Amino acid sequence: MTTGERIRELALAVDERTAMREGAPGTHPEFDRLVRTIWRLRQPDGCPWDKVQTHDSISTNMVEEAYEAVEAIVQHDVAHLREELGDVLEQVLLHSQIAQDGGEFDIDGVCRELNEKLVRRHPHVFGDAAAAGAVDSAGQVLDIWDDVKKAERAARGEGQREPGLLDSVPISLPALMQCQKISKRAAKAGFEWESVDDVWAQVAEERREFEAEPRGSEAAAEEFGDILFALVNVARHEGIDAEEALAASNRKFRRRWAAMESMARKEGVSLDGLSTERLNEMWDEVKAGE
Repeated sequence: MTTGERIRELALAVDERTAMREGAPGTHPEFDRLVRTIWRLRQPDGCPWDKVQTHDSISTNMVEEAYEAVEAIVQHDVAHLREELGDVLEQVLLHSQIAQDGGEFDIDGVCRELNEKLVRRHPHVFGDAAAAGAVDSAGQVLDIWDDVKKAERAARGEGQREPGLLDSVPISLPALMQCQKISKRAAKAGFEWESVDDVWAQVAEERREFEAEPRGSEAAAEEFGDILFALVNVARHEGIDAEEALAASNRKFRRRWAAMESMARKEGVSLDGLSTERLNEMWDEVKAGE
């Protein structure tokens, strides 16, 4: 029996036990209806737009819908979140139907593989009782996940090039998120500064290198990227999620700018017609009002 077959067998056994638990979810008729709706849209007499879509043509939609769902979470807008999660699910189902039409895979395959991965990566829940009782913190769980992922990468790399430490960090991630993952993995491998003061010293060094390059040059842009990379490592040392921190600053700036626009309307003026000095005064007023 192969490793995959063993995991599949374990996943089925886990589901049998889970289904017997009081309150365990049962069937989901609405999900099946939705799958059929997506299938219908791709039929010869379906929607002209849906019929011609490919994985590539709608690839950015997945990212956009995911970000809109995150925005609803940040706003604590439950009704909007339900809608946006539906839009994310639509992307999953549409890609699955496109794959099925092309003879690649279907939604059942997606669900089965995900379920097996969840079972495989949670040995502390679905393994023996002793292992389940020995794990009681999120930190321990992360260590288990890392071990399981290493084993998965090793299995996929049999007879091939050994997977690199950073190979599984998607290059399609936003640069800031990608930077966080890259630096975290490198640090865990031992490539790390001793203290946050050392990282700040690196930031200062990167700034000097940036200022030494001609303005507007490619070299200056590269050095500026190095400054940002170093700052992300400052955040990591301080226990700050750089992506969330910058998103919060963006929201703060939007809020304050909207307040300035409201102030300008009350005064019967337009912001783009005001002096820099007046704009700064309005900014300070809004900031003080918070």
